[in-house]
Amino acid sequence: MRILIDIQIFIWAAMESGNLSLQAREIILNATDVFVSAASIWEIAIKARLGRLEGDPREFVDAIEQSGFKELAISARHAAAVHELPLYHRDPFDRILIAQTLSEPLRFLTADKTLGQYSDLVITTQRLRNP
Repeated sequence: MRILIDIQIFIWAAMESGNLSLQAREIILNATDVFVSAASIWEIAIKARLGRLEGDPREFVDAIEQSGFKELAISARHAAAVHELPLYHRDPFDRILIAQTLSEPLRFLTADKTLGQYSDLVITTQRLRNP
């Protein structure tokens, strides 16, 4: 199975914070390919510049490369696919992730339950609390 993970799932997995569910860990470990979208890094860069997030987005790029996960670039086909999506969610970054999921196709692993409305390709998982 090829999966796309959102940035929150990546952070939980990379930090081994205890927030990632057993289900999510198993999905990532058993996947043939794990992707992180360039859109997620773009979102981090914007939030960091606006002061809503600390850190340098380039550190996330380095962490993705070191993790062995793959970057999923945004293509014109992905961008055009956003037009076909129902308006369950208005966040442009989440919408491009869904468009990428449906266009490739991939499975999409996220903690955002709202995104599960788009397709059965979306796998939602719960955040676990640190012990």
